[in-house]
Amino acid sequence: MLSCYSSSIPSFFSKTLIKLNPHTPLLCTMSLRFHAFAGNPIRSRTPRPSEPVSPQSALQTLRTLLLSKPHEPSSPNFKVLLFRKGRPLAGSETDGHRWHLGWLSLGECRAFLENSEVGLSEDSLAYLGCTYEDDAVYWAMDVSEASVLVNELGARHFCFVELRTLMVATDWADSKAMGELAIAGHARALLEWHNTARYCGYCGGKTVPMEAGRRKQCSNELCKKRIYPRVDPVVIMLVIDKENDRALLSRQSRFVPRMWSCLAGFIEPGESLEEAVRRETWEETGIEVGEVVYHSSQPWPVGPSSMPCQLMVGFFAYAKSLEINVDKEELEDAKWHSREEVKKALTFAEYEKAQKTAAAKVEQMCKGVEKGQNLSSDFNVESGELAPMFVPGPFAIAHHLISSWANQVVLNGVQTQKQAAGSLSSL
Repeated sequence: MLSCYSSSIPSFFSKTLIKLNPHTPLLCTMSLRFHAFAGNPIRSRTPRPSEPVSPQSALQTLRTLLLSKPHEPSSPNFKVLLFRKGRPLAGSETDGHRWHLGWLSLGECRAFLENSEVGLSEDSLAYLGCTYEDDAVYWAMDVSEASVLVNELGARHFCFVELRTLMVATDWADSKAMGELAIAGHARALLEWHNTARYCGYCGGKTVPMEAGRRKQCSNELCKKRIYPRVDPVVIMLVIDKENDRALLSRQSRFVPRMWSCLAGFIEPGESLEEAVRRETWEETGIEVGEVVYHSSQPWPVGPSSMPCQLMVGFFAYAKSLEINVDKEELEDAKWHSREEVKKALTFAEYEKAQKTAAAKVEQMCKGVEKGQNLSSDFNVESGELAPMFVPGPFAIAHHLISSWANQVVLNGVQTQKQAAGSLSSL
């Protein structure tokens, strides 16, 4: 079956009209947009090696600058994003609750690190990408060992913030903020990979950064194995009961109360994506799946540091059997939910309120007045009544799988995608 999701969208937000064969069960006319963490604006294309902003040229310029005067201007313009324990440096706008990444110039970075436990060198910086309009090259650096930086940067109203907090704090309608979130996600994944790939898995030799930090190589002259950033593929699927117009949602014990989501699992060696969908669904719920339809994919760099960058590959999976047998070691519960129940879950969850709450939290952190807040408390109806259930917010691919199905309507025997008024789920 054809999917209603384009694999290549030319701009950060674009509208695409996709017409399928009239006999295809899913027909959609909808606005498409990138998932959170996708659509990285500084990775639109790889520069040619001869260009000043290419990894090769930028690395050569970097080597020269590290030997020059601390505040000497450079071309291209180098910008550095610091990370501490997986948290990017961020600041808060003065006009309203909006965060931004805490970019430092190379000179500022060197000044901050001058008396710290971390040295600035070409091996400590990882190339992230470039922009041509302002002739800029972007780098990331891990300064987890430089504890003195927290207070120094705090004086400038900068703070190291959990990427998940920034994810929830991002206004999904703000293309610039979504772009910065994608940059931060890519940078975290790359730096976490550098931390977990310090030694060669083949001979045990120490690895060294190559190609401006975009890959590593074993330093053992007898080995010299090339090592590239890892990606951990995960299938995530909304299992659908066509005959009874229901969808299968599940709960894990780590979920906040009342949250339900899609099934998901890692792909095993030697199996296709479709096979992984069927295997994981069977293992976790005892339900047999037949047809599997691709929906979209999303990079997910907010998992544990041992898995630096998961790639969530989303599917609709159509059930051949309906009896649920939950694997209690994997799930707390799994249930069939009607379309109306799912729509209510999407309506009751105040995602915009959660975003504003998280943005206010980031602002407090940057001002040095962090207060503990439970973001799950914001998923209530305005009257104060608790919603019976809610699903992950629009920053997660699970939300878009669920809302895509929930907003389908039948027109002349053909399913059509209906755009909900004011919906944040128009991916």
